[in-house]
Amino acid sequence: MLLLDYLWIIPLLPLAGAAANGIFGRRWPKKIVTGVALGSTTLALLSALEVAREFFGPAAARIPWTHSYFTWISAGGFRADFALQMDQLTLVMLLVVTGVGWLIHIYSIGYMADDAGYTRFFSYMNLFMFFMLVLILAANYLLMFVGWEGVGLCSYLLIGFFFLKPSATNAANKAFWVNRIGDFGFLLGLFLMLRTFGSLDFAAVLPHVTEVAASPAGQAGWLTAIALLLFVGAVGKSAQLPLYVWLPDAMEGPTPVSALIHAATMVTAGVYMVARSHTIFLASPAAMQVVAVVGCVTAFFAATIGLVQTDIKKVLAYSTVSQLGYMFLGCGVGAFGAGIFHLMTHAFFKGLLFLAAGSVIHGMGGEQDMRRMGGLRKKIPWTFWTMLMATLAIAGAPGFSGFFSKDEILAATRDVSVPLWALGVLTAGLTSLYMFRLIFLAFFGTARYDERKTHVHESPRNMLAPLVVLAVLSVCGGWIAAPHLWGGVNHFDNFLSPVLAGPSPAADVASAEPESLLASLLGAPVIAGLLGFSLAWWLYIRRPKEPEKLAQSLSVPYKLLLGKYFVDELYDAVIVRPLVWISGFVLWHIVDEGAIDGTVNGVARAATESGDHLRYINSGNERSYAAWIVLGAVVFTTLLFWAVR
Repeated sequence: MLLLDYLWIIPLLPLAGAAANGIFGRRWPKKIVTGVALGSTTLALLSALEVAREFFGPAAARIPWTHSYFTWISAGGFRADFALQMDQLTLVMLLVVTGVGWLIHIYSIGYMADDAGYTRFFSYMNLFMFFMLVLILAANYLLMFVGWEGVGLCSYLLIGFFFLKPSATNAANKAFWVNRIGDFGFLLGLFLMLRTFGSLDFAAVLPHVTEVAASPAGQAGWLTAIALLLFVGAVGKSAQLPLYVWLPDAMEGPTPVSALIHAATMVTAGVYMVARSHTIFLASPAAMQVVAVVGCVTAFFAATIGLVQTDIKKVLAYSTVSQLGYMFLGCGVGAFGAGIFHLMTHAFFKGLLFLAAGSVIHGMGGEQDMRRMGGLRKKIPWTFWTMLMATLAIAGAPGFSGFFSKDEILAATRDVSVPLWALGVLTAGLTSLYMFRLIFLAFFGTARYDERKTHVHESPRNMLAPLVVLAVLSVCGGWIAAPHLWGGVNHFDNFLSPVLAGPSPAADVASAEPESLLASLLGAPVIAGLLGFSLAWWLYIRRPKEPEKLAQSLSVPYKLLLGKYFVDELYDAVIVRPLVWISGFVLWHIVDEGAIDGTVNGVARAATESGDHLRYINSGNERSYAAWIVLGAVVFTTLLFWAVR
């Protein structure tokens, strides 16, 4: 018996954990709640590892592995099965979701230990794992959409976890509505796909894109429309311009939520969907260009905002938006393997960065403002060294995981568009600058907090152990592509090539001739990262008063960045307030109260007044009754004769 035949077991395990804790958890002691939550994710990870073992065993000849368990929807000529599949791309995502998710669950045991909503938190986290696994294991777009909406629901619940805080509930509502915009585009794309291909199954759509491209539907631009609508969904879910505004506010949720959902897994769902749909995108050069430009501009845009943020989690939030832009840049230039590679390495170092930030906040008694930190490296050394490893990885330091994936994306971009490559390299320098700014402000210099009131302490072992594991992955997680630098094989791209091979020449970009090892080590991205580090060291270690002087001398750009380009204010003025006015004044007062309520109340008032006048007929006077009868008879007879004539 192969577990590949029973893939449904993997998502079922965290669903069972969510249901058990959600229904019975309030009556259970904390140890049982912990055992259920952690046990379900542990079994899911072990199942994923067993599937990986079978994947490379005798069952490899049957890859891609697709199994339909039952007919889910059957209406007319349309049929959608509850079908799961396993191929190289699915396996990468499966190991990332279950592996990083398991580590974050362990971390959460210590981080959320004293929270009153402990049981509810783990129920939501398990439920998220279920929907994320459904999303990546689905064999058709409709089942993928169920997981897509499910992770959106869990994101809403976890962002607003501290529901007594207005800022948390506002952030949850904001995430919900912004994602609905993207999801609406995604849904329209699915409708158009069904009309064009007659199916939503991957096996019935993706292999036949070339045929449709040559048909009248393809010539009419239907494939471009499908690709762009799908990308609208990806823009919402993966927080790209112009729908990025929900992700920074999502930091209102607990830090483990930020690490799991808003760094390592959920926000990368858009990248996964674009890579899964690569044949559709490759058939539309216009759509590919849109993906590349949006990704590159978003990467630069978010990086500039990250330069001036003072909340440690907000810096990492804008960093996430920026790194997601890199992934879309890779996909947009045809290097889908490089985009997924960066997705994987990003899960390691960004998950670590958020967990380490949580360890800092935990050690500081809840403080998140970097201006009130300083000198922490000797007080929380494990947190410092692991966070430094992640910072070197995201900055693209040679030998660290981010170096390999980011360099591959930029190399592929240079062969397609030099302006986009230049902007990507500039963004790499900004990334190094704002990340080392974070390190220097938090861990170096003198303490800028009251040491008598704040007793900084290292986190417990169950929080530090995941940091160490992710630090190791942040260092060596990219070595699988290292042979590519000296003329060897990029094992990661080679592994994904059966899935991501495409009919377009753009698909061959990622497999172009590699640069020499020396050229990679001394390339523009590395130099940009080194310049960013040097500038951060000069501003925050060598001349710590210089940033304040720069902010004063460059007050206009500084205020622009500090205000996050005032995009939220623009949306509030152009969209939110007009909608509130239309809802409150037009729809409520005019339509609801004036038209609807006015009509109903007017009819009732007319009936009341008519009845009030007619009651005088019942006078009790027999002569009056006789007169009314005669009058009625005359009127009726007149009408009768008139009708006969």
